[in-house]
Amino acid sequence: MAELGFFAQAQAATGAPNVWAPALAIGLGAIGPGIGVGYGVGKAMEAIGRNPEVIGPILVPLLIGLGFAEAIAIYALVIAFILVGRV
Repeated sequence: MAELGFFAQAQAATGAPNVWAPALAIGLGAIGPGIGVGYGVGKAMEAIGRNPEVIGPILVPLLIGLGFAEAIAIYALVIAFILVGRV
C-alpha cells in the first residue's frame, strides 16, 4: 500500500470513489482555455479598436483559435465524466 498515493489509499481503505479526480480534471483543464480565450479576445478587440476595417481578417482566425481553445476544456470535461464513470 506504500506505493499508492494519498487519494488511492483513501479509496482503497474506505471503498469510496475518488471525488477529487474529476474535480481536478475539469478545474485544471479549464484554467488554460480560460486564460487563452481571455487573452485572445482581448488582443482581437484591441486590434479592432485601433483599426476597425480589419474586423474580417481578425474575426475568422479568432473564432478558429477560440474553437481550438474550447476543445481542450471539452476534452477535460470528457475525462472528468470518464473518471466519474458516467459515460
